[in-house]
Amino acid sequence: MSKQNAYTREELLKCSRGELFGPGNAQLPAPNMLMIDRITHISDTGGRFGKGEIVAELDIHPDLWFFQCHFEGDPVMPGCLGLDAMWQLVGFHLGWLGYQGRGRALGSGEVKFFGQVLPDAKKVTYTIHIKRTINRALTLGIADGSVAVDGREIYTAEGLRVGLFTSTDSF
Repeated sequence: MSKQNAYTREELLKCSRGELFGPGNAQLPAPNMLMIDRITHISDTGGRFGKGEIVAELDIHPDLWFFQCHFEGDPVMPGCLGLDAMWQLVGFHLGWLGYQGRGRALGSGEVKFFGQVLPDAKKVTYTIHIKRTINRALTLGIADGSVAVDGREIYTAEGLRVGLFTSTDSF
């Protein structure tokens, strides 16, 4: 695998099939749960803490699956999907760094919502700032993240935690 600094949707779909980091390693979910269309920037330096940064985007259009069911007559992107996208990106970063194992979200600290994604929006931007990466008995990524819609920040999460596991049998 080449360590690129940006990824297209097609490359992210390869990751969802387990073709990017190898079998049994970090994998993104397949559509419809893949909440990212592209990664425009990924690094192991930079960001607020100097330990890595990811910027990714999701194109919004009114026929996205979640607008049909959340909520009827009042369509809005569920906040949990944006939170999941941030976990997806932290796990992707661990795989991109070359760590082995299957990714699992392990929680977060404080999450704040102060805006929404509606069907007439154009683009969601996720920004992840890696705080710490630990590679011992457990590989763990810890990050802070934010979600913006059309350039306006609408929620934040602190202490996003994702682990990589070589076996998930007892998880």
